Amino acid sequence: MENPELRYAATVILVRDTANGVEMLLQERSGKSESFGGAFVFPGGKVDLHDADKEYEALYSGHTDKDASAILGMPKYGLAYWMGGIRECFEEAGILLAYDKSGKIVSFNSPQVKQRFSEYRDALNKGELSLLEICRKEELTLATDQMFYYSHWVTPIVMPRRFDTRFFICRTPAEQEPIIDNHEVVSQCWINPAEALRKQREEGFQIFFPTIKNIQGLTGHEQSQSLLDAVAQLRDLPRILPIKAEKEGAPPLMPGDEGYVHREVATPHY
Repeated sequence: MENPELRYAATVILVRDTANGVEMLLQERSGKSESFGGAFVFPGGKVDLHDADKEYEALYSGHTDKDASAILGMPKYGLAYWMGGIRECFEEAGILLAYDKSGKIVSFNSPQVKQRFSEYRDALNKGELSLLEICRKEELTLATDQMFYYSHWVTPIVMPRRFDTRFFICRTPAEQEPIIDNHEVVSQCWINPAEALRKQREEGFQIFFPTIKNIQGLTGHEQSQSLLDAVAQLRDLPRILPIKAEKEGAPPLMPGDEGYVHREVATPHY
């Protein structure tokens, strides 16, 4: 049987500050979802061809495609990952990482503005409107400078659906609240990273292996700024390809683990 083809994907870890420390947004995927059904994950999904549209480059804050591609270690189209992450956040969580024409992060405090963007989100999810068109209507600049590249994961070869995924971290806009779409996402929660790991170990809180490993790197920070500062210093992040452990029920093996054998992976495609 041939290995499934890899598809590009982008995931965004949204964090916020609370009196009890840093919290992150986890969303429960519908059991009908083709990927991660029933599990809690970060907002994200497949990067599409239109995410690489050159017209977006004029709407990004802080990056060109050349800059973004260099950060990701790609020859071109790196900016499409930031684009895909922003689009998926808006589609799945209703969070729009963008600046308005005054240079401030978009606020949904006004009921009229909130309703207008809710309608944009519905149209985007139905394929009736693109994010590029929304940006033009509202004179928005996408806040790529707020998104910090965090990790690079590839789905194990044995899985039926495989993704080449870049993870980013971003502080959640103060004047926006996540709203589930009741389609791909059926519930959500804000939770401290250490608490999420405890619930996974002790209470059966369903989090898949890559999400667990990414959460582990988020612990130990009292404020989101220290976390973002630490992530901003990361360079030359490796591509992580877990492999299935021989022992039944054991977690996948990571690069560096005893028994791990590197396998070449296919070139991803849109």
